[in-house]
Amino acid sequence: MRNRHPLQIAALGSGVLFLLVGVLGFVPGLTTDYSELTFAGQESDAMLLGIFKVSILHNIVHLLFGALGILAARTIRDSRTFLVGGGIVYLVLTVYGVAIDHGSDANFVPINTADNWLHLVLAIGMIGAGVALGRTRTRTRVTT
Repeated sequence: MRNRHPLQIAALGSGVLFLLVGVLGFVPGLTTDYSELTFAGQESDAMLLGIFKVSILHNIVHLLFGALGILAARTIRDSRTFLVGGGIVYLVLTVYGVAIDHGSDANFVPINTADNWLHLVLAIGMIGAGVALGRTRTRTRVTT
């Protein structure tokens, strides 16, 4: 970790966080109404931490996104791409979540208002980290 660029640390941290959220979405108790967890669709009434609507598909996407972040952390370029690209994905998901009727079949993820706010925060944070940390210079050690 000592020789990693801040972008790599941010991508790795994000990846681990997404993996954790994906796993927690399958834990009864942390996911309320766990018996109502469906594969996809607005019919899934399971709620991570009693706040965020989840489904099996939603949890799998978090797991895959987390693995992608961890893999991206291997290089600076891939880390920046993951952070900015992932942030754009979450921005699009925010717009989608605001535009659809949460009670309709279009809500296949599923998403609720709390998810929309979280997705907006993730979009701003990931894009911001990708841009701001991309300007960070790292010191190179000179050995004599």
